[in-house]
Amino acid sequence: MKNDRLAIIMLGPPGAGKGTQARLISETLKLPHISTGDMLREALKNETELGKKAKEYMESGTLVPDELVDAIVAERLKREDCDQGLILDGYPRTISQAEALQSIFQEDGSRVVTIGVEVGDSVLIDRLSSRWTCPQCSKMFNARLDPSKVNGKCDACNSDLVQRKDDTKEVIAERLEVYHKATRPLIQYYQDKNFYFGVNGDQPIDTICESILNRIEADG
Repeated sequence: MKNDRLAIIMLGPPGAGKGTQARLISETLKLPHISTGDMLREALKNETELGKKAKEYMESGTLVPDELVDAIVAERLKREDCDQGLILDGYPRTISQAEALQSIFQEDGSRVVTIGVEVGDSVLIDRLSSRWTCPQCSKMFNARLDPSKVNGKCDACNSDLVQRKDDTKEVIAERLEVYHKATRPLIQYYQDKNFYFGVNGDQPIDTICESILNRIEADG
């Protein structure tokens, strides 16, 4: 039993900054930052049985089924680096996934804190359409909020920055509509369990992080 394990779940729409906050919290609390994408890529790279199954779906362009993603997450959470706690980013995305995750946490006695980074759609569309990504190291910049030091170049590796095809205003609006339909019900799910804390994501990054850390400490 890991009764003192802290499980932090990051929720929020695309572009809200939940990944940035997850990384900052990870550095501060010394807990692993685990994203769905990282888990899937690691399972594929290590050619685990679950990874091989996921590969079949990914190569055919179809979504990896909930039960397979759930199994990959459950396998990852058993690793030693998660003994004291963990930060989940990008999972769960559905009520079904949330229920599978909750059964794990109930079994091992983890303390769950769900952080919702809340930002309005108009702000997100403006923010995402100004986003530029490094194709080499995946570092992201925002032309308005957090530009690179040398225009068009990555600060970390000096590669040319690119804008993702899904960061046009039309595609962003569609992505947000999908989020509201599929993922937003998770907020109600965690509110009903008194596990949810919403934070205004339209503030300076350090201010948001301080609010989240204060809440985690208060819940302890």
